[in-house]
Amino acid sequence: MGVGLFACKPLYNQGFFRFIIFYLGIWELPLYYQLFYTSLMSNYNIQVSVTTQYIETESNPEANRYVFSYTITVKNIGDIAAKLISRHWIITDANNRIQEVKGKGVIGEQPYLRPGESFVYTSGTMIETPVGSMQGSYQMIADDEHQFDAIIEPFSLALPRILN
Repeated sequence: MGVGLFACKPLYNQGFFRFIIFYLGIWELPLYYQLFYTSLMSNYNIQVSVTTQYIETESNPEANRYVFSYTITVKNIGDIAAKLISRHWIITDANNRIQEVKGKGVIGEQPYLRPGESFVYTSGTMIETPVGSMQGSYQMIADDEHQFDAIIEPFSLALPRILN
């Protein structure tokens, strides 16, 4: 079973700040912009924790069918309430086959999270190899109508005991 905890980085929807913050690095910004970005991070901050599990009863290795469930906790650790509008997943298997999934909300819901609140859900995916990974983002909108992406860092999908 895989476990991960990620503090999702909000992406300010202005191209300039996205370029500066993620390509040049926050440490190279003048102090004013560092404080501005720090303020954005505290206002719009979503934490995601993930656990994965191989579902042997649904899998068929002879047919290259490996099914995994993942349970995700989405927590608003920011200062402003926000609603999860949509999701974007990139699922990659060991043969570098990529599945891209986009859609409204998660499991048919668009949870509204006040500061400190969490939403937990379980879903699943199928890949053609015993090892793979998932990464993605949640598109969020805060009460002040600021839209931001909560980035979900890559996590592993793997049969038990196949990885160190």
